[in-house]
Amino acid sequence: MAGAETEVLVDVVIVARDCARALKMTLERVPRRGIRSVVVVDNGSTDNSGQVARDLGAIVLRAHRGGYGNACRRAIRHLHALPNRPGVVVFIDPLGPEDPAGLPLLLAPLRTETAELVLSTDVEKHSDSGLRERAMLGLIGVLYGHNFSELSGFRAVKYPALVALGMSAEGDGWDVEMLVKAVRLGLHISEVPIARAHETGEGCQRRRGTGRKLMRILRHAAAR
Repeated sequence: MAGAETEVLVDVVIVARDCARALKMTLERVPRRGIRSVVVVDNGSTDNSGQVARDLGAIVLRAHRGGYGNACRRAIRHLHALPNRPGVVVFIDPLGPEDPAGLPLLLAPLRTETAELVLSTDVEKHSDSGLRERAMLGLIGVLYGHNFSELSGFRAVKYPALVALGMSAEGDGWDVEMLVKAVRLGLHISEVPIARAHETGEGCQRRRGTGRKLMRILRHAAAR
């Protein structure tokens, strides 16, 4: 019946690099009910991020090649090799402002089968995105006709849809590639307001790569 919740196998993916403190706070706030596993990909850390993840019950993988996209694909290969593949994969940025405790809200549109990709937005509607992010979102709107509120790293996607996207970005263009490919494939995309947590990323290496993200947007537009 439409709108009825269905049981979905959910796995969480977190890419971590030299952010032990932020990772610990993130893992402690991820609700574990209804979650099969939390997979942390250690993306070349020189601190104890991997040990922090193990101590908090996460599965820890190592990315053999650098780059956020490569680390995400490492996690996907792990999930694909499992006897029971997930129904939904959640991506959480430990340096992002979103509160992982809002995970059940993020999953709700997927559990009711009304969405294939769900992104978090600021529940307070504060426009704290920088000029570069607004420029990227505006370009996506112009080229693809879909207006996203934010470029959030806290997102959930149905596994068959994730496979269909054929993600190829090796670095920080991963988030943007997912958005533009989802629009091109006609995926049902939802945005859900999620509360912000306090800042956890002090002293950590933040993801940037604005130029690469812009190139991803233009490259996929030119391929249409």
